[in-house]
Amino acid sequence: MTFAPLIPLNDGNSIPQLGLGTWPLDDDQVAAAVVRAVEAGYRHIDTAVKYGNERGVGNGIRATGLDRGELFVTTKLDGEFQGQDRAVAGLEGSLKRLGVDYVDLLLIHWPLPARDQYVSTWQTFERLQAEGKVRSIGVSNFKPAHLERLMAETDVVPAVNQVQLSPAITRTAEREFHAKHGIVTESYSPLGGSGAGLLGAPILAQLAEKHGKTPGQLVLRWHIQNGLVTIPKTADPGRMQENLDVFNFVLDPQDLADLSVLDEGPGAGNDSDRTGH
Repeated sequence: MTFAPLIPLNDGNSIPQLGLGTWPLDDDQVAAAVVRAVEAGYRHIDTAVKYGNERGVGNGIRATGLDRGELFVTTKLDGEFQGQDRAVAGLEGSLKRLGVDYVDLLLIHWPLPARDQYVSTWQTFERLQAEGKVRSIGVSNFKPAHLERLMAETDVVPAVNQVQLSPAITRTAEREFHAKHGIVTESYSPLGGSGAGLLGAPILAQLAEKHGKTPGQLVLRWHIQNGLVTIPKTADPGRMQENLDVFNFVLDPQDLADLSVLDEGPGAGNDSDRTGH
């Protein structure tokens, strides 16, 4: 059985480099997916309040029979829980639905800068971490400007920033900023997301043939070699195995150079100054 390597976080904890994304699976689908994923070797499960499937994730976790400490569980609180102490009740609800005493990583799902509540929300996150309700705290979809403000006005540097990221949406400047400040970059929609067409790129077909892998495995290997944590979503047991089978080959410098043709530039992907929930 293959297990993903652990990536150290800036708070002394660590995160498995490859996990299971769960959006948009419903409770029943996700419970079955979690069991299959754990059987395949996954030890990292990513969910969110907004996904509406935390209860199913919890059911799946219990059905695996694993000790709670063997799994890394992430959830995210969206805009409903921003401001004042709203994240306290938000996390309590997540813990109840998941049926766990703590989560390994709690993220602010979107910065929503127009509402100007992410700093006070982060201060609540700091307290929840100090109380042991959550091991690590981080953010999602934050830009460097949002992170700079957080770091200037609060005490804890986020452990993780989970962003839309793929060989087409490379977020190079953001990744450099994260690295400079000890923040781990985590990729969601790592294979391009639904309808993106990334996996159909001719260069991926060529390199997949060269390495005896699939285009999806090539893309996930790109994430791994770039030091990114990644959470491809699938409910298919065969695809789960395939996604985890990316630690036994290496993309050479020419492969990585060839893949750079997929980069759509710094403006690609969602803009969290204008979107979010």
